[in-house]
Amino acid sequence: MTKKRYFFLVLILGTLTALSPFSIDMYLPAFQDIAKSLHTTTSRVDLSLSSFFIGLATGQLIYGPLMDRFGRKRPLYFGLSLYIIASVGCFLSTSVEMLIAIRALQAIGSCAAGVASIAMVRDLFPVEDNAKVFALLFLVLGASPLIAPTAGSYLAEGLGWQSVFIVLLSIAALILIAVFFTLPESYEPDASYSLKPGPIIGHFLTVIRNPQFYTYAIAGSVAFCGLFAYVAGSPLVFMDVFGLSKKEYGWVFAGISVGFIGSNQINSLLLKRFKSEQIIRVALTSQVVCGIIFWVGAINGWYGLAGTLVMIFLVLCCVGLTNPNTAALSMAPFAKNAGVASALLGTMQLGLGAASSFAVSIFSSRSATPLAAIMAISSAIALCILLIGRRNIVDKVEVDTSVAVSTGH
Repeated sequence: MTKKRYFFLVLILGTLTALSPFSIDMYLPAFQDIAKSLHTTTSRVDLSLSSFFIGLATGQLIYGPLMDRFGRKRPLYFGLSLYIIASVGCFLSTSVEMLIAIRALQAIGSCAAGVASIAMVRDLFPVEDNAKVFALLFLVLGASPLIAPTAGSYLAEGLGWQSVFIVLLSIAALILIAVFFTLPESYEPDASYSLKPGPIIGHFLTVIRNPQFYTYAIAGSVAFCGLFAYVAGSPLVFMDVFGLSKKEYGWVFAGISVGFIGSNQINSLLLKRFKSEQIIRVALTSQVVCGIIFWVGAINGWYGLAGTLVMIFLVLCCVGLTNPNTAALSMAPFAKNAGVASALLGTMQLGLGAASSFAVSIFSSRSATPLAAIMAISSAIALCILLIGRRNIVDKVEVDTSVAVSTGH
């Protein structure tokens, strides 16, 4: 593969990966404006973020089998078209309940892009390069927290919160055109792949029973809850608690995101000297330590705005190191069922993300304590899952080796 083609594929796959985060980050600064316009509270508007996460999680399970049956691009066309239609619905929303419902549909459309991009990494690149490719995708993905909140704040202030969804619609339309004309089909349709409930469930069970998949997918997804909690809780913490304006919030959000993005790129350098397993253990342990310090400090009122920013920054740096490696190791065992594996991985991440964002909304208070608690607890649980699951992976390898020896292979 030439460098030019490699760059192009990473760019367009990264753009697909970034659609859902853009859909989340761009409207965050407009929460107060949406609440005022729809005669509700910021906490109620926050539920439209939870419904988006739920739509992403459920949609993954739909697109995984479809992409293994019909190839990657046809389901992707459907998803992007649904996203565009739902974006129009968000623009026309006249109540918070309507916005919550349509955001779920918008999410179901956008998650086709996420499933396709992860599956295509497994299709188009060697397994040993997957962690590096995922890190590069996150570099493109990094445009979302750097650009989207700031752009959203200016759009909401200058043209009204509805303009955010017009911009998102336009982005999706451009992506659809690019996919149609330039992105190759990476997986030929498989007519033998059944879409009946029994075989589909069988494919999902085959993937989820793999010790390497469930260990790294679950541990990585639980660790990723810290990022989802931050995305959901940041408007409440920074605008309601610390009193930042929409524009100030957009810049703060972008600044903190540099930690997550930068650590993703540092991961590419670390992979030249260390294995993904080693990076995950160190990063996740550090995430637990930072999360606990943040939680204890938040309870005792140690941090003002600056201290809160520093602690969130450190936690997200750890998440940025953990995530590309757990994603790569989760997907590594699968070629034939890459679509299903990608869907399950996305469902775990987004389902848990919906739960963490909902928890931030429910337990919101005039402090950063709920956000810090979720970051600390999710990190600790993820580390426990990793340590326990690693034993199962080792045990399976030992069993497979002994069987091979006994049969003379």
